Amino acid sequence: MKENFKIINLTKDLLDKFDKYLTNFPNKDIELKKDIYTTSYEMLKLLYECNSSNDLKLRVVLQDKLVSYVKFLDFMISRCYKKQIINQKRYLKFGEDFEYIYASLIKWKATTVKSIS
Repeated sequence: MKENFKIINLTKDLLDKFDKYLTNFPNKDIELKKDIYTTSYEMLKLLYECNSSNDLKLRVVLQDKLVSYVKFLDFMISRCYKKQIINQKRYLKFGEDFEYIYASLIKWKATTVKSIS
């Protein structure tokens, strides 16, 4: 089911890509895979919370946290690339996805901050 909120759809799409491309994890790195999924689901949950909040100051706080989640996911995917769990093509594609989500979050936050003023 597609949402009307772009960042939620982007995050759901990212989770689908994780399901598709993060399948062959070595046992020694399985915690990294779990952390990627845990962070992604927490991010999705936080997006729903942030989007439904009427408290604009709380929304900004949550948006900052969402930005940190995207940066952390980017770091974990870079670890996957360095450990040769994913190839360069997948790594670059994930990077594009993270950049797009990050830019969307920054625009959303700027709009929220402007509404507070």
